[in-house]
Amino acid sequence: MNRVSNRLMVLSESETLAMARRTRELKAQGIDVISLSLGEPDYDTPTFIKEAAKQAIDENFTHYPPVAGYPELREAVALKFRRDNNIDYAADQIVVSTGAKQSIANAILSLINPGDEVLLPAPYWVSYIEIIKLAGGIPKVIYAGIEQDFKVTPEQLRSHITDKTRLMIFSSPCNPTGSVYSQTELESIAQLFQEFPEVIIISDEIYEHIRFKGKHCSIASIPGMKERVVTVNGLSKSFAMTGWRLGYIGAPKWIADACDKFQGQITSGTCTITQRAAIAALNADPEVIQPMVEGFHTRRDLMLGLLREIEGLKVNEPEGAFYFFPDVTAFLGKTGNGQKITTAQELTMYLLNQFHLATVGGEAFGCAKSIRLSYATSEEIIRESVKRLKAGLESLHA
Repeated sequence: MNRVSNRLMVLSESETLAMARRTRELKAQGIDVISLSLGEPDYDTPTFIKEAAKQAIDENFTHYPPVAGYPELREAVALKFRRDNNIDYAADQIVVSTGAKQSIANAILSLINPGDEVLLPAPYWVSYIEIIKLAGGIPKVIYAGIEQDFKVTPEQLRSHITDKTRLMIFSSPCNPTGSVYSQTELESIAQLFQEFPEVIIISDEIYEHIRFKGKHCSIASIPGMKERVVTVNGLSKSFAMTGWRLGYIGAPKWIADACDKFQGQITSGTCTITQRAAIAALNADPEVIQPMVEGFHTRRDLMLGLLREIEGLKVNEPEGAFYFFPDVTAFLGKTGNGQKITTAQELTMYLLNQFHLATVGGEAFGCAKSIRLSYATSEEIIRESVKRLKAGLESLHA
């Protein structure tokens, strides 16, 4: 009998990865598919970081590292938090992992027992809810629609807090919406949680440097919050290092110690060559990635203008990351090519099969009204992709 564990049966497949797989299958058949499904910068890793990796190989950094990362790297992360985020973490409060996804999993699996409740503002990144389920936690989804710029309010959060609430997790800038919580908004949320000191917050800030308005604010920098926040970050997005696999947390020492212990039994320390390259990245002036950020800003403006030309499509103006999350409610319940489209997921499959455009249905992000579009691609592809999207939506009829 081929029998897998119950915990695996609880998990859903990552919809972003599933769509990428279906896209590859169509491309293998010679079909010209444009993919806006994956959240990956199309820029290359900066040369100075690659040179640091080559030097690490030449200097034989090829042996097991400490589980939580090289001391020099943890110091570099601590320096980055002080420099960029106004958070004073010591090196022993830093844990480096194989990607920010592992950092998040370490924290959730170290903190959540079966039956614990986790506040989950939606739309949310696809893996949050699956990791919560893996830990036996109960996700308490709190939905904020496009009319709220996809951001929850303190009042919404308060209405979902119970004596079983253990954790809240959110991202800013947000995947999938690109929305950014302002300092004022975060201060209001922090004020609420002063009333609930037993609740820990995981703040996913992986898109920190890819924002187009104002200065990034970390909720851990707000007075009274540092000792109850796990700040997650990494190099994949800001430094175009998705394949290098390095994420990290800054946290109260008891949480950092717990994540270190957990990681020690799962993966141990992440790739030594990546760690040495990460030191170079973190010690660099963030201005080195400004050309990439400006490129994303230009693409954001281009796609925003094109999307606003599609009648019936609702779109906000994302302030960060590289996604749009348009509301497609006006097109649900319509028919195209003999197929009735009742869900965002069905719409994405219709667009893929009929117009060869890969997107991701909002159900995976906790919002059945939207689809996610990534603009981490060229301006030429953006123009063609929105042309296909417009044709696909206009092909639907009542």
